[in-house]
Amino acid sequence: MSTRVSLQQRIDDYLAERRRLGFELRSWDTFLAGFARYVADHKHRGPLTADLMIDWAKQDKWQRGTPPTWSVRLAKIRLLARYLKQFEPETEVPEELSFGPERGRLAPHIFHDQEVIDLLAAARQLEPSGSIRPAIYETLFGLMAAAGLRVSEALHLRDADVDLKRGLLTIRQTKFAKSRLLPVHPTTVAALAKYRKARARHVVTTPDMPFLISSRGRRLGMPLGDRQAHRVFNTLRDQLAWVNRGGHVAIRLHDLRHTFVVRRLMRWHADGTDIDQMMLALSTYMGHAEIFYTYWYLTAVPELMALAGGKFERFADLAGGDNE
Repeated sequence: MSTRVSLQQRIDDYLAERRRLGFELRSWDTFLAGFARYVADHKHRGPLTADLMIDWAKQDKWQRGTPPTWSVRLAKIRLLARYLKQFEPETEVPEELSFGPERGRLAPHIFHDQEVIDLLAAARQLEPSGSIRPAIYETLFGLMAAAGLRVSEALHLRDADVDLKRGLLTIRQTKFAKSRLLPVHPTTVAALAKYRKARARHVVTTPDMPFLISSRGRRLGMPLGDRQAHRVFNTLRDQLAWVNRGGHVAIRLHDLRHTFVVRRLMRWHADGTDIDQMMLALSTYMGHAEIFYTYWYLTAVPELMALAGGKFERFADLAGGDNE
């Protein structure tokens, strides 16, 4: 890999292969092209070295100068280096902790059932009374809690994507450029039907219209905005004064999605279901690009860590009994 062209071609092939596997990889072309230019500018010859990659990771254009930023940059280059080793076996792969421990994902707030009930009740009391606004937010929050949608997925639903007859939601081209069909519980179908009926009293329904609409003045019937949705949630959160049990500064709207995953895993555990056998189905339902994103919950959420610990203790007891 002695020229910029050959490295850039390897990068193009690498990105093409990853995208065929379903990864969207937004901005990776520009990111890795910058790395190729760096290699060429330094007139590097031969297989890539760890020192070269580490030095490049520190060349953050924003000049943040912080190890966590460098770690994020280096993590992407490590993936490329592992790919390149099949063509240049002497390619070095930098140590994962070259800049110290990586900043881990923080544990989410997992809602208690009563907290969700209180949130939906508070949404129903939103002003102005008699408008479609209370129904919009009750439906948004309830749908995220009942189906585990990302905020963006709920807001991007078109009316035609909500099939109440079959009880299916069509989630189109989401975070990882994949579309998927989600079955929803009959009680959720009933709640969505109630919202759609209420919405019809305020706006004319068309298949291409957004399912969740804005209710503000001239924007009535337009898509509900992300900023608006978060602002309303934050207002109700502060009003309800919940105790934050997560690792973030405050409880987030996105924690409703996390709660869905955790509650599903806890139900499976209570039912005696083999969770490992169900993880792929759950990962697909959630739209995770990699199944380890789903397994993360088992090691990061206190409720699930307790279940996993109990399972291990029973396994250890059985193993100990076999040795007696």
